[in-house]
Amino acid sequence: MSYIKKPGVHHPSLQPNKLGLTVRDYEGSMSTLCAGCGHDSITAAVVRAFYELDTPPHMVAKVSGIGCSSKTPTYFLSGAHGFNSAHGRMPSIATGASAANRELTYIGVSGDGDSLSIGIGQMAHAIRRNLNMLYLVENNGVYGLTKGQFSASADIGSKSKKGEANTQPPIDPVMLALSIGATFVARSFSGDKAQLVPILKAALRHKGFALVDVISPCVTFNDHEGSTKSYLHTRKHRLPIVETDFVPPAAEIVADIAEGAVASVTMHDGSVVRFRKVAKDYDPTHRGAAWSYLQERQASGEVPVGLLYLDNQGVEMHDGAKTVDMPLSRVPFAELCPGNKALQDLQEGYR
Repeated sequence: MSYIKKPGVHHPSLQPNKLGLTVRDYEGSMSTLCAGCGHDSITAAVVRAFYELDTPPHMVAKVSGIGCSSKTPTYFLSGAHGFNSAHGRMPSIATGASAANRELTYIGVSGDGDSLSIGIGQMAHAIRRNLNMLYLVENNGVYGLTKGQFSASADIGSKSKKGEANTQPPIDPVMLALSIGATFVARSFSGDKAQLVPILKAALRHKGFALVDVISPCVTFNDHEGSTKSYLHTRKHRLPIVETDFVPPAAEIVADIAEGAVASVTMHDGSVVRFRKVAKDYDPTHRGAAWSYLQERQASGEVPVGLLYLDNQGVEMHDGAKTVDMPLSRVPFAELCPGNKALQDLQEGYR
């Protein structure tokens, strides 16, 4: 079952925000993702960010593509508008929706497979247009929904559940966004809610395209070829009665990283990721310096997290296209389509 409604019970100790809504009012359905999935931690951070910003849920539009990450909008803001699009096509849906109604707050949830493979062109043009939205990449380095193949963000040398090592260089969404002019670029870790929530709040308040890349460990694909308890071995030797899977629960990975410090975090498969939180004196307004910093730190085997780049002078899509202030969804039909005579008069002016 992919949709399980949460019980409508609110604990009396929950504090309302300025709208009179509690954090429960920003939640969605029960998650059907694997127990311990980092994506659920991201969902909790999104819920907290919208709650703390006092955002009316009905003024939010949440869009996604295909993948484990693209399921997560179901798990937050049940009162928001939503659209689950085709694989990699979320940016064009968001662009069209924003063109029609600029009053809504847009959040696009995608993954490394959805955005960095089939959807990379669409994401690039959303960045180029400086579309006013939060673009959230839930980055786990695998195609989790289709059983753990390498994604375009998998690091060289990382092993699949079959024990094969990835040999292709990864595409880094942060470096990609910086190189093509994104006006807000940040990275965080799903297990560091204290950092992720403020980043999401800043991204939602940014006027323009805000890319937030979140490293989100996958808990499922740690079994190896040759194990008699592996999913592959079981499927080869079983007698199918009911088509079902069971994923054993795993503990959520969390970390508390001080500003300017490096922390080594062990993932579920035993690999270690070294996160560096940017220091207080880090300048996120210089694109070239941000690029050099990322290259330097990543060459040292570190994953920089925090607000990496910010440009408040970028021209947002509606400003660049000089659209009217009123959302097109509320412009009277007679003004949107003035009729054949008006068209003929316009064409006559070009003759």
